[in-house]
Amino acid sequence: MVLAFASIVISAVFEGGSVGKVEQIGPTHVRCAVKGQADQDNRNRQANWYFFKLTGLPQGKEVRIDLTDLVGEYNFRPGTHAVTPNTRPVFSYDASHWTHFSDGQVSWDEKEVMLTLKFVPAKPVMWISHMEPYTGKHLQSLLALRHPHAIRTAAGRTVRSREIPLITISDNSIAPNAKKVVWLMARQHAWEAGTSWAADGAVRFLLSDDEEASRIRKSTVFMVIPIFDVDGVAEGTVRFNLNGFDNNRNWDTAETRTMPEIFSVRDTLLKWLDAGRRIDVFLAMHNTESADYVEGAVEDERVRPVADALVAALRASTNFHDPKSPRNSMTASMDKGRYTVNQYLYSQRKAAAFLMELMVERHPALGRPRTAHDFSQFGAELAKCLARAAAR
Repeated sequence: MVLAFASIVISAVFEGGSVGKVEQIGPTHVRCAVKGQADQDNRNRQANWYFFKLTGLPQGKEVRIDLTDLVGEYNFRPGTHAVTPNTRPVFSYDASHWTHFSDGQVSWDEKEVMLTLKFVPAKPVMWISHMEPYTGKHLQSLLALRHPHAIRTAAGRTVRSREIPLITISDNSIAPNAKKVVWLMARQHAWEAGTSWAADGAVRFLLSDDEEASRIRKSTVFMVIPIFDVDGVAEGTVRFNLNGFDNNRNWDTAETRTMPEIFSVRDTLLKWLDAGRRIDVFLAMHNTESADYVEGAVEDERVRPVADALVAALRASTNFHDPKSPRNSMTASMDKGRYTVNQYLYSQRKAAAFLMELMVERHPALGRPRTAHDFSQFGAELAKCLARAAAR
């Protein structure tokens, strides 16, 4: 989509780009609807991914951008919206170096359910996004790393037949049956770019010359999926695969035609376990607005020590922020077609499988939202924490 009004042009015709209807309100005032995405039944619309380019910005004048059409539905609860008064989008003048808008540049209209950005652009070309994008370009940079202890394969394919990358990291001089095994999955939902930055940081640390990384490679096999929804990341969607199915639900009902991502990755995981291989810790990372937490089947006395060890390690060495973790994710009434990956792996194979949420709004310890660099650093520390939990 390319829309020109006066001298300002709004464009989202690039990888990961997304914008809805654009309206010119005045010479320096543009209203941009957030495109959003609904599920296969046109329910559960979520509107928290936008990534667009502005050209022809006036110099020395304040520009106003209104982000609208934010109201949707979450887990069949209508009226919800993931963009909130505390949302702080990011901007860039080169699509590489990103900065969060300051509190003074952002305002919220509760009646209109609208987030407004007011700023004086420093250059005539600018990009705005919900958070710092992690696109296929970044993924290819990660996959291009060559290391004697890293193997790149595919865990499955998407609706568009794109490969879902799987990176196996382990010191091949040590027999695999003598090692613990950690699976780390990121980006089941395309908007959750912070999880890919964290997975990227984890992989780069594990392949580094750091002494602890070397020790971990000798003791632990890491299986990392840095982007699960490869189609969504490429095409600028939000939460669902291109057939409208939530990539972190449906793990109990997935079939190959409509949900090839879940079906193929699930098959990879089950074949791994059924071949007699172990999973000591499985972690699926997610982003949410204002909470960090870890959840799993913590009422199981075999799983709880793993969860406790992981959370204790996170609290000791990262900015993970949740006094209530680990939380229980297994409830008495779990509906068919709503199982998450961690719920499914536990229910089917009693695996120590967990879900992690990492906040994207203002972080209490940092006093600001996490940046891509923060997520990457977190990922490096997370790799250490996961290895410690597996070796508890």
